[in-house]
Amino acid sequence: MRTRLRGDAGQAFPIYIMMVAGLLFLALAFFAVGKASALRNGSQGAADAAALAAAQQARTNFGPGFYAALLGNTLDAFLAMPFAAPCSEAQRLAAANDADEKLCYPTPGYLRDRITVEVEGRKPVDSPVLPGSQNKKAKAKATALIEFRCPNPKAVDADGNGVIELFIFTCRNGEILKIAPASPPPWESVSRTLFDVRLVDQ
Repeated sequence: MRTRLRGDAGQAFPIYIMMVAGLLFLALAFFAVGKASALRNGSQGAADAAALAAAQQARTNFGPGFYAALLGNTLDAFLAMPFAAPCSEAQRLAAANDADEKLCYPTPGYLRDRITVEVEGRKPVDSPVLPGSQNKKAKAKATALIEFRCPNPKAVDADGNGVIELFIFTCRNGEILKIAPASPPPWESVSRTLFDVRLVDQ
């Protein structure tokens, strides 16, 4: 009777070892998946921040050209012009979020411009249960929209001499903005009213 029990125990021991090994593998796999998901979320956050930062810097850069267009009565032409994406700002925000900017480009469009940024995280998944994960890094992409939300301004020529003294912008958020081309307000004080910046789906 005792000999048979020892034999049963000896047969069960390899099964026990296999079960423990299987559970350990599952635990490592779940950990690897969780780490990959966390890295992916981190990279997406970096891409979002980089795209927004580049779009906000682009909006800041619009100031001189916008005011020059008001003075020259060529606002429509200015809003339709291509623009340079400030990708150095995208790289700065990506780096601050432990990622590298890999691609950054603008997509100009009348009243609605876009900047798209692609990033790659700096940390690999590096899991022993996922082959090739030593060099596998999370990638993400984000697009920010720069929308001009005060179209069709009213030009006021009070003296009737052909010189526009005032532009009155009625914006989509209901705000009314008055800008005198000859003495425009600081761009920082009006840029957020004129141009909305937000993330959009690619």
